Amino acid sequence: MKFQITIDRDEDGVWIVECPTIPGCITQGNCKTEAIKNIQEAIALCLEVRAEQGLPLTIETQQLEVSI
Repeated sequence: MKFQITIDRDEDGVWIVECPTIPGCITQGNCKTEAIKNIQEAIALCLEVRAEQGLPLTIETQQLEVSI
């Protein structure tokens, strides 16, 4: 399965990665490569737990245009 992820750095330089279609699926790493590896593991674990709990595996996400 393929998932969209977001990648950002915090003020301390730590890479934060999140999978928006899976609630609470977020991790971090000291480098981008480590963070992406960690989110792959986190996604697999989150999907496993959601399946065990009978929850939908993902939630709907949409893009929204906002004028600024």
